[in-house]
Amino acid sequence: MGKLFSGIPYLRLGAGEPLVFIHGLGEIKEGWSNQFEFAEEFDLIIPDLRGHGEYITNEEISISNFARDVISLLRGLGIESAHICGLSMGGMVAQEIYRQAPKMCRSIMLVSTFHVAPKHLGGLFLKIRKLQVKCRTIEEQKNIAARVCLYSWTEKNFENFHKFYQPNQEFYLPSAKACLEVNNLCLLSRINVPTLIIGGQYDTITPVWIQLFMHKQIRHSEFVIFRNTGHIAKLEAKEAFNEVLWNFLHKHKKAS
Repeated sequence: MGKLFSGIPYLRLGAGEPLVFIHGLGEIKEGWSNQFEFAEEFDLIIPDLRGHGEYITNEEISISNFARDVISLLRGLGIESAHICGLSMGGMVAQEIYRQAPKMCRSIMLVSTFHVAPKHLGGLFLKIRKLQVKCRTIEEQKNIAARVCLYSWTEKNFENFHKFYQPNQEFYLPSAKACLEVNNLCLLSRINVPTLIIGGQYDTITPVWIQLFMHKQIRHSEFVIFRNTGHIAKLEAKEAFNEVLWNFLHKHKKAS
């Protein structure tokens, strides 16, 4: 199931129209395991972004390069276009893929993500992250991240979060900084493929008003808020999350 193309590790499952899942900051590709069921109808392609999981590199960490890697992977696999779904940082990568190669996007699903980072808040966020990396063990950092990202602090949710949240100390801060350099204010109104925007009611990292703004800027986009979830609806509300994705994808699959 695990594969490697031009240095890029990825999972590939199923067959059908290509569907790409892009993970968030500190996550690994296996974090989409709750969504493996989409392989029943789609050709699932799930990469590790550089500096995450098995993708260790000396090359520059940036949202632009994350997107370039995914585009390169798809082209290397002979895929001209795909449905693109990204969570958090992965949603920023999805937006950047559209910027670089709009014809590669059949549809876009933007989950708990944002389009621009306010400079002052972004700087404060980075300072806090630097202190956490410097002063806390990996396990302590993961526990803090779980409490911030999750709304429902059940043992099962914590266990699953810990399993797939595996931040690499060397690449975490450069990746966080890359997120804070994103500015897609002018891009949103140019997106003209089917777009689904998803937010979590109690998301403290990317509050739903951010996704609401994105929805207003992207013409004909759909907007869904999951109740009683935080930043990781794909984990906390697996069945409802998958159902929303299924419904959206079925509407925008090519006619057989």
